[in-house]
Amino acid sequence: MKRTPRYFSHFATKRICCTFFSLLSIATFALGGPTLDCHAQQAANESAPSITKVEPPSWWVGLTPEVMLLLSGHDLEATHVECNLPTLRVSRTQATAGGSYLFIWLKIGADTKSGTVVCRIAAPKGMTSFELPLAARVLTLGKFQGLSQDDVMYLIMPDRFANGDPTNDEPAEAPGSHDRSKPRAYHGGDLRGIQNHLTYLKDLGVTTLWLTPIVKNGAAQDYHGYGAVDLYAVEPHLGSLKDYQDLVAAAHKQGMKIFFDIVPNHVGPKHPWVSNPPLPDWFHGTLQHHLDSFSPIKGSFYGKEGGQATANDPFEALIDPHASMRMKRNLTEGWFFGVLPDMNTENPMVEQYLLQNSIWWAEISGLDGFRVDTFPYVGRKFWADWHAGLHRLYPRLTTVGEVFHPDPSVTSLFVGGTKRYDGIDSGLSTVFDFPMFFTLRDVLLRNAPVGGIADVLRHDALYVHPEMLVPFFANHDVPRFASAEGSSSAKLKLAFGLTLTLRGIPEICYGDEIGMPGGSDPDNRRDFPGGWIGDANNAFMESGRTREQQEIFSYVQALLKLHREHAALRGGGLWHLASDETSYVFARESEEERLVVAFNNADQPRELHIPLGDTPAEKASVIDLLFGDAKAELAGKEIHITMPGQSLSIFSLN
Repeated sequence: MKRTPRYFSHFATKRICCTFFSLLSIATFALGGPTLDCHAQQAANESAPSITKVEPPSWWVGLTPEVMLLLSGHDLEATHVECNLPTLRVSRTQATAGGSYLFIWLKIGADTKSGTVVCRIAAPKGMTSFELPLAARVLTLGKFQGLSQDDVMYLIMPDRFANGDPTNDEPAEAPGSHDRSKPRAYHGGDLRGIQNHLTYLKDLGVTTLWLTPIVKNGAAQDYHGYGAVDLYAVEPHLGSLKDYQDLVAAAHKQGMKIFFDIVPNHVGPKHPWVSNPPLPDWFHGTLQHHLDSFSPIKGSFYGKEGGQATANDPFEALIDPHASMRMKRNLTEGWFFGVLPDMNTENPMVEQYLLQNSIWWAEISGLDGFRVDTFPYVGRKFWADWHAGLHRLYPRLTTVGEVFHPDPSVTSLFVGGTKRYDGIDSGLSTVFDFPMFFTLRDVLLRNAPVGGIADVLRHDALYVHPEMLVPFFANHDVPRFASAEGSSSAKLKLAFGLTLTLRGIPEICYGDEIGMPGGSDPDNRRDFPGGWIGDANNAFMESGRTREQQEIFSYVQALLKLHREHAALRGGGLWHLASDETSYVFARESEEERLVVAFNNADQPRELHIPLGDTPAEKASVIDLLFGDAKAELAGKEIHITMPGQSLSIFSLN
């Protein structure tokens, strides 16, 4: 079904919109539905000023004292702008790009009432006008919740999860974009498909859904969402704005949260700004002349051995107080992979545009937090200002940053909560625990020393709130764990076992709970089986899973149930008990309980005698098995544990 636009994208009409307050427009806007399609006034003469787009397409009274509007069109060199409400005042305007754009700073008085504002623009070539719906804010109860230690995050790529509305598989504006046989085309998954399977996700035991970007993208190969061409529109393959609002509301009704994947670092190469930017310095560089994001810094600069393939950029330079700008510029100003246009976030107008965009998505949907893409590639001052602007309005909103790096001394420096060497607090709530990701894969797939887990954990002192870190073993950017060399069903279970028992807020990638296979991008982004009518198997139902899929699903579901029922696993302290080449035993302690988690990565069983003196477990008199197949007994001030090969078990101490 073709998406109903919520922004005024087709102003080229001969009729004049002269309704100052349209009750129908405001009623539908407040309910999250399509606004009344009332077009801007335009003279029949094509040389007259014309408005093709208004950003943001709507706003709220009582939200901010001012909003910066970006109008697109032609011949918009305004000599005068006036709106029809006395409580609104245009404080200044700025026409750019030869009149292709007009910035308008609109002051919103405290006593402004909701309604559809009409603003008239006088320009050398004539008059034109535009509308801006101003709605009353709705109650915030149950919205903007942020993450807590009770949560488990579940990553979904909407196009690959479930097809809830086949009529939007191939929008009229994107012929030939839908083909499930092509790994880099749209496959038909959408927002309604996710909503249809909220019960599955709740039964699995996850609480928070992170969706890869849902904004409008420019090409079929941008099915993943990271090639935006319109930051205020929902990708029509995924549905409409109302579909997104309905999904958020339905998730909240189920007691679940929604995280929006936001990308202030860049837009897509097909964005109209690329050929005609609103300002000469809207981007870092131009299409013809720009840096790429590949840093010239070699690993040997910081003492790393040469000849080793690296899976990350040298973010060390970004947190090094002795690094010159020359060492950082490619990372913070380069076009991502040399292709994705890099937003100039040092420009105050770009900064305000991006902040308002984030506020708009939060306010119009009630989302609970942002997953922040490519976090290190954006300057730290921008992040400080962006977070301050967000948290003034939504103090509980959580932001989780992507810092793709294996070193905790690097990742920790990007997290907010304290000022760093540059005097800046980024404001970022937390980061995905990439150091643990790299270590878990090394341990489980390549038999690296298990003590590496304890080594990552000892760096928790570098974080202001390590309990808010997001550990994971897979996401949409890496090969599926089930298909990685050295993997097996047993290893996959161990990956889940560790992720769901270590400190932090765990993240799971869609399909891993049934052992979905997949190699490197895009093979790792296969369709969830059963999400499409006619699929041979429906893994959303137990009857549609293979025996191996059900075995993994049951294992994960049981772990999630334990995670939900035991406060020590969610937010308790973590204490090392034993760590060596093949095993790691640790305690989780809350005010209510003490648990012991025993992990053995060796193929053979292991028996450990662990002294409990001067540990949180020293006063235990009873030990009971909660999960797994290991055996344990208390002998004086020791715990004797016998662990099967490749196993993880959980015990309760009393």
